[in-house]
Amino acid sequence: MSPGRLFGYRSWWHPAERAGYSGSILLSKEEPLAVRLGLGLEQFDVEGRVIQADFPQYTVISAYFPNAGRGVERMQYKLDFYSAFLEHVNGLRARGQNVVFMGDLNVAHNEIDLARPEEAMKGTGFLPEERAWITRFIDAGYVDTFRALNPDLRGAYSYWDAWRDRRARNIGWRIDYVMVNGEFMPRVKQAFIQPEVMGSDHCPVGIELES
Repeated sequence: MSPGRLFGYRSWWHPAERAGYSGSILLSKEEPLAVRLGLGLEQFDVEGRVIQADFPQYTVISAYFPNAGRGVERMQYKLDFYSAFLEHVNGLRARGQNVVFMGDLNVAHNEIDLARPEEAMKGTGFLPEERAWITRFIDAGYVDTFRALNPDLRGAYSYWDAWRDRRARNIGWRIDYVMVNGEFMPRVKQAFIQPEVMGSDHCPVGIELES
């Protein structure tokens, strides 16, 4: 963790043990009550995928979900991560905390969430067993804030393959989410995607809360 501030933000980092492979960061102007790195499970925490910050009215989790890649072993790892993460956030809610979790979930939920669903089914990120986990989060009481507030909006993506100029042609995927527990959803004024922000093959996504 870094104690310093940059542009008024405090930062916390959770790097993977394997340099350059994965990791997560959380920035906040408000000082949290507590910060936790990881889920407390070594097989996931060595990849630096989760940072949790507790605030008086809610808990924020910055998360980078695994990519299944091409191997069966990594697919099982990804599905196990979904299961462990859901158990973790359900535990927070059981203690009466509101939960906001956000980041790259590495899956598009429905056909509206990507430009070429038939092409996407040939690889990972849109397979039925992956998509089912987004449904499980929703069935467990979490809300996909962007889709809830923009139920019919097409062409809204947060990730584009770097090859063949796909970003300029908006051939993308919506795989970055901000999700909240249903009881907290009335606090969400808007949910947004900012494709005009460059610098990565992903773009920022976020929400604005009622004060």
